[in-house]
Amino acid sequence: MEKKIEILLVEDNEDDIDLTKIALKRGKINNNLFVVNDGMEAMDFLNKKNGFENHPTPDIILLDLNLPGKDGREVLQEVKNDKNLKRIPVVILTTSTADEDILSAYDSYANCYLAKPLDFDRFKELVSKIEDFWFSIVRLPNKE
Repeated sequence: MEKKIEILLVEDNEDDIDLTKIALKRGKINNNLFVVNDGMEAMDFLNKKNGFENHPTPDIILLDLNLPGKDGREVLQEVKNDKNLKRIPVVILTTSTADEDILSAYDSYANCYLAKPLDFDRFKELVSKIEDFWFSIVRLPNKE
């Protein structure tokens, strides 16, 4: 049986959440998608606390930058500075195309930075390409 890929989506926009769910459901990779809506919840999920104790460690994180409370920039820094989390690939998936956001994300060791397309077909294609690259081409480390 094919292993399910564990994906954590950190996103506060319901439309983007729905689009991502649809695109991943139509994709080729067998996955479990977990969704949290802000940075605090993301860190609770990753640190397995406050109701997330029995959730898996994700194989990849899809992270929006502009989140309420603790934003994606802070989450990225915390993940990449944590010896237990830093190897999880973090894909920035955001509407921002600002140079300072792109530079800051890479300076904080984001694995890649992608701007969300505005129409569904292009968004679906982008998610499909993420899926192809990260789960068909890239070799990820074991979580143990």
